[in-house]
Amino acid sequence: MEQILTGFVVPVNSEIFLKDPLSSDLGKKIIRESPHLIVTLGMESFNFKRLSESVGSTEAAIYRYFENKHKLLVYLTNWYWGWLEHNLVFATSNLHDPLDRMKVAIRLLVEGPVYEKNKYMDIQKLRLLVTQESYKAFLTKEVDEENNSGFFKQFYRFTDRIAAIVSEINPKYNYPKTLVSTLVESTLLHAFFLKHMPKMTESGLVGEQKLGFYFDWVFKTLKDE
Repeated sequence: MEQILTGFVVPVNSEIFLKDPLSSDLGKKIIRESPHLIVTLGMESFNFKRLSESVGSTEAAIYRYFENKHKLLVYLTNWYWGWLEHNLVFATSNLHDPLDRMKVAIRLLVEGPVYEKNKYMDIQKLRLLVTQESYKAFLTKEVDEENNSGFFKQFYRFTDRIAAIVSEINPKYNYPKTLVSTLVESTLLHAFFLKHMPKMTESGLVGEQKLGFYFDWVFKTLKDE
């Protein structure tokens, strides 16, 4: 299964990039190295000049692939949610009980991908990027236009899969998408708080305890309905 996943390519909307980064060695270097640089510098200080130095190229060459650093961030976050969806499909393929599939989905959101090997991306660095910077991909003035252009398709595909599991668990529950979007936001913010603002959460709420919190919340919500 690792071998099957290793070469998987997330089908990112072609409007996000100017030239497919997977079409050349430089493009592959750009998307593999940029998550680490963005996490290290922060999106505000990150720029293509620093990225060009990191990948051993010119700033002009970077601009042949992406119009700006925002589009690069959108591309990278698309990759993460597409990879997480691929993980979810593989990890639940033999699970028939929707409760078990929901536990897998929650674990993926809290702990990150099960399958971390991919020849195009450093998945762990990508997860750090999503935890720390992904809100900046859509909290912009252009969000409506980009949403209409399908820039966030991978995120919708992943969350729709989880919402479908919610509806299997409790077909009478009226808010599956809202529950899932709240769950996703909570896991991202909690990971951020643990690292940067620990007073916002219990210090011992890590590992299985953290998973237990989300299991209790989601399953009690669905049961109470």
